[in-house]
Amino acid sequence: MKVLRNDLNGVLVLEPKVFGDERGFFFESWTRRGFDALVGRPVEFVQDNHSRSVRGVLRGLHYQVAHTQGKLVRVISGEIFDVAVDIRRSSPTFGRWTGEALSGENRRMIWVPEGFAHGFVVLSETAEVLYKATDFYAPEHERTLLWNDPALGIDWRFAGAPLLKPRDAAGLPLAKAETFP
Repeated sequence: MKVLRNDLNGVLVLEPKVFGDERGFFFESWTRRGFDALVGRPVEFVQDNHSRSVRGVLRGLHYQVAHTQGKLVRVISGEIFDVAVDIRRSSPTFGRWTGEALSGENRRMIWVPEGFAHGFVVLSETAEVLYKATDFYAPEHERTLLWNDPALGIDWRFAGAPLLKPRDAAGLPLAKAETFP
């Protein structure tokens, strides 16, 4: 696994070593030993999630204030623009975002550690996204950061109005959101 970028005090963009020939390809998408070495600490994943969405769906920006989740995100088909926002007030990168195009073609992954809000928008006709999480989903602790908060200035790389769930449309701007110390 190769680290392409190390952004915002912990967000990693990763690229696996792919072995391909006329039959297809093979790669290790995750190994505990390799991933822990890249992150610099032991990481335990407890849940795998899989979503399928159509073009223009924007999911996020989600986080949990208790039972915080680190997420290792990858796309198996289609393309998304994946975004992480640092919401740790003690961090020198508080309120900054980073994004990466993830696709079934480029096979890149993004590690979004605990203390970040996370979301993505689908750029292709459809996209299937897989992500590993370090804690279980806890809806009572879930919060949503406003996807188009002018204070964040996220360039979603998508023209037009995204398709949103009501809770995502009603997210809070960073100035009013519950954040981490």
